Amino acid sequence: MSWKKKFFLFLDLLMIIGLIAFDQYTKQWAKVYLKDKPAYNLINGILELNYLENQGAAFGMLPNQKVFFVFVATVILFVVGYVLLKVPDQKKYTILHFLFSLIVAGSIGNMIDRVRYDYVVDFIYFVRMNVPIFNVADIYATVSAIVLLFLLLFIYKENDLYFISFKQKRYRELK
Repeated sequence: MSWKKKFFLFLDLLMIIGLIAFDQYTKQWAKVYLKDKPAYNLINGILELNYLENQGAAFGMLPNQKVFFVFVATVILFVVGYVLLKVPDQKKYTILHFLFSLIVAGSIGNMIDRVRYDYVVDFIYFVRMNVPIFNVADIYATVSAIVLLFLLLFIYKENDLYFISFKQKRYRELK
């Protein structure tokens, strides 16, 4: 492994740690200042802070399935970890390091809550859009997944993503 690759992975790790710390800080803040209190309007009729202990997944689906969610998050972490190790250290792939690090941080942030409390602390609510209450880790995972999907559909071509395939050697021989 080249020094450049090690440096990218080190930066990924630092970013993941920092993002998890920020997520956990915001959730602790929500527990202290929002729990058992009425919603706090940031932008009247648009955005409010509203404490919720979510025992399910997105939209409260599959409540009380802690073992299942921890298992799924662990699988996601291994898959994304594998891909992070395989992402080339070329400039055009730098954004992938950032996006995959966001996905890892979001998964770990919510997994910490599930293991620690048996629920995930949610507190951000867009009233006007009437979306479910969410948290910072959800923002990491959702935004990065949307940007990643856009990149895969419109920017990267199939031959740009050879590193994900288990058939790398065969692909390189064809090049």
